[in-house]
Amino acid sequence: MPVTPTMLHIPAGEFLMGSDDFYPDEGPTHRVRVPAFELDERPVTNAEFAVFVAATGYLTVAQRPLDPAEFPDLSPRDLDPGGLVFTPSPGPVDLGDWRQWWRWVPGACWQQPLGPGSSIEGREDHPAVQVSFADAGAYAAWAGKRLPDEAEWEFASRGGLSDTFTYAWGNEASPDGVLMANTWQGRFPYLNTGANGWKGTSQAGTFPPNGYGLIDMIGNVWEWTRTYYSARHDPVAGAGTHDRVSGCACTPHRDKAAESAEPGSGIPRRVLKGGSHLCAPEYCLRYRPAARSPQAEDTATSHIGFRCARSLPADQ
Repeated sequence: MPVTPTMLHIPAGEFLMGSDDFYPDEGPTHRVRVPAFELDERPVTNAEFAVFVAATGYLTVAQRPLDPAEFPDLSPRDLDPGGLVFTPSPGPVDLGDWRQWWRWVPGACWQQPLGPGSSIEGREDHPAVQVSFADAGAYAAWAGKRLPDEAEWEFASRGGLSDTFTYAWGNEASPDGVLMANTWQGRFPYLNTGANGWKGTSQAGTFPPNGYGLIDMIGNVWEWTRTYYSARHDPVAGAGTHDRVSGCACTPHRDKAAESAEPGSGIPRRVLKGGSHLCAPEYCLRYRPAARSPQAEDTATSHIGFRCARSLPADQ
């Protein structure tokens, strides 16, 4: 029997999804109804992912060589397995150029999240990272679950709190000086004083749970959803009602996978939610329920993890 996180019941409800006050892709705000479902209490940890790998022999995308047909311009050496690893810059840099703090590291994978020489030893209860969308989906299927869609994730992240609040806990980023999530503290991307002492990922449960008892819905690691990314929400297509099957409001016959891809790329992108330990107000004010970020399905990084969901019968 798979060892997986405790699942919590998320009641059915209606909320105002998105925001018109921050990044363009968060709008327009629109009313969405979400059926009841179950969601993992916290992100899947290194220990839990290790059980999955031991039981199945699964090899993550970051552990497989790149396909030369998909990357014809790369040299054979650059096709080695690996992942993207955050590397602090030596000082202030152009925040418009993400290459100043991200580097491709051969050998980086879930067991060595920062590359060769790194380890998850002593970090078994930290979120598993360097997992692609396919990796997260494979774990979910093995556990008899699925990935949440964006509307489910956003609704659950508020923990029953009014959708008029900016953050998952209210309108203040740090109410009464209390840090509510693992986010960047200091000057991005070169000076991080640590979130309650944590630099990088933190142990699940370090920061306060939300009103539903969910841990790390905001901060620590970004989390995969099964929803295809779009530059704006499309409330008209779904008449304001959430489609629990496809994970989004959609128009029939549209190729959402193709539309989600970055221009010039054929790789679909999915929506990430929640922000991470790298989110800083001067660069990435995305540690909010309404915030979202696109990520190519084949990408694995040192700040992306996931949690699983499970549908309930329609009468629950």
